[in-house]
Formats: sequence, structure tokens, C-alpha cells
Amino acid sequence: MSFRSIGIVGFGKYVPEKVLTNADLEKMVETNDEWIVSRTGIRERHIAAPEQATSDLAYEAAVRALKSAGLAAEDLELIIVATVTPDTTFPSTACILQDKLGAKKAAAFDLSAACSGFVYSMATANGFLQTGMYNNALIIGADTLSRITDYSDRNTCVLFGDGAGAVVLGEVPQGRGFLSFDLGAEGAGGALLKLEGGGSRLPASQDTVQGGKHFIYMNGREVFKFAVRVMGTATEEVLRKAGKSKEDIDLFVPHQANIRIIQSAMQRLDLPEEKCVINVDKYANTSAASIPLALVEAAEEGRMKEGDTILLVGFGGGLTWGASVLVW
Repeated sequence: MSFRSIGIVGFGKYVPEKVLTNADLEKMVETNDEWIVSRTGIRERHIAAPEQATSDLAYEAAVRALKSAGLAAEDLELIIVATVTPDTTFPSTACILQDKLGAKKAAAFDLSAACSGFVYSMATANGFLQTGMYNNALIIGADTLSRITDYSDRNTCVLFGDGAGAVVLGEVPQGRGFLSFDLGAEGAGGALLKLEGGGSRLPASQDTVQGGKHFIYMNGREVFKFAVRVMGTATEEVLRKAGKSKEDIDLFVPHQANIRIIQSAMQRLDLPEEKCVINVDKYANTSAASIPLALVEAAEEGRMKEGDTILLVGFGGGLTWGASVLVW
């Protein structure tokens, strides 16, 4: 069987209007701007309005991506939403989005791989499209982490924000599009980054609410060590699979969790800052939305030209990681 070349043919992003600055957080918990910036690189984050859910953020990004691709919603064949903050356990956020868009022909499902979810979703859709099962796909990374963040915990509340990024995938000329993917998981580390409450193990109860089990828990030190390690190894492996070297990278788009993790990856690749997309200062960690927000922002700013080699890499709860090399 011969496989088609699949790539990004449209893109869009959305962040809520409300901005929560480090100065705002200083009034809420014992922290300060200098401490947050020096350790994370984050200066502000966007927060969804009370009436906004993940599907609402995803919808705004999706409409922009479809317009960019010149594709009507009724012609969509597949929708995948990467998220850990779905509107509801079921129906899936992707099905809610399908209805909002009027994409009646599209199959739709959510994918849960935390901050690696967007890369996992693109790899999944790439398989469907390469074989000809579908001709196009809408991939969205969207999360409203403010809904699962404990704003009395100064160690985690400074880290997270809300947003959505979307891409439309379709057939592209040979030699363009996705060259390789590298996905992985380290389930033994799952307890390092988790949200325990609300599932079948700990269904919602007075005890789970009072115990803070519906908020993000993170062992920051251990997750940091994992991130630095896998960002490097996944990058090297995905380049090997693509037949590329680090010298071939024109733009590096990492998960925006912490500036020190990004800088560590850049040093390992010996990449100058101008080849790296960094917007963690504006959006903080938006989980599955992080990589598409960075990618779309770079595209909107004209930082990628036709034929450029782009490397995407992220890590997240699970623990998981995902990387991809594509030619723009």
C-alpha cells in the first residue's frame, strides 16, 4: 500500500479575554512576580469566563482553522479533541464541538494524553488520513485548567492557563507534511502528575471535594527531571526516524510548561533562541493547547516558510511524551 503525505493545511487559535497576571496572584497567595518569572518564565495567563467550557474555546480555534484551510464544516470527516478538561465525561467534547460546528459527516472523539495530547492526536489522525480512510481532519488541543487548579496552592496555581489551538490536516505534496512521530508513556510515573477525584476509583463525594482531590496534584521536582530527560531523548529519536539531524531544524516548538525545561532542551540541541518558539510568558502551561498555541502563533507571525523543517515535542501527565517532525 502506498501512503499519502499528510500535513497541516489550516490553523487557528483562541485564548479567553481575561488575563491573570503575576501581580494578581500576589494578592491571592504568598508569591511574587520575581519568584514566578525566575523559576518558570511565566508572567501572565488567560482564564476562561464562568460561562465558557472547553468546547467553547475549541470552537473558536476550530472556526479560525477551518477558515484558514478554506474548508467548510460540513465537509469535515474527522474531529479529535485532545483535552484533560472535557465539558462532560460523556458526551465527548469532540461530539459537542461537532454539533456546534455543524460538521454532521465527521467522526468525533476525545483523546486524553495530557500535555502530549495534541501530538498524540496528530499522529492518530495522520494514520487515518495516510491510508485514505479519511481525507481531512480537525485536530484541537484545548484545556480549561483554571477549573482544576487550586488557587490556594502557590506551587501549582502560578503554572496553568486556558486556551485552544487547532489545525486542519489534509494531503500535501510528496516530501512535505509529517515525516515522523515518536510517542511514549511511562505509566509508573503516573502518580507524579494527576487529578484523582471524579473517576471510577474515587467518584465525587464530600470527602473527595474536602480533600482537594478534584485539583491538579504535581510533584514538581520529579516532573521537571522527567521532562528534561524525555524532551531530549524524544527529540533525538524523532529526528532519527525522519532521517534528519538537529542542524536541519528550522523551528523548534516545545511544550510551554517552564522556561528552564525549554532552555535545557535548546542547549541539548545546540539551538539558538531565534529558532525556538517561546510564549510561556503570555499563556503559561495550557496542557494540550500549549503546542498548537505556540505553533499557530509562529505561523501567524510568519516565522515558518514553505519547506522549513519543524520539530514539535511535549511531555505530560501519564506520564507521556510525543514528538513530531514535519516539513511546512
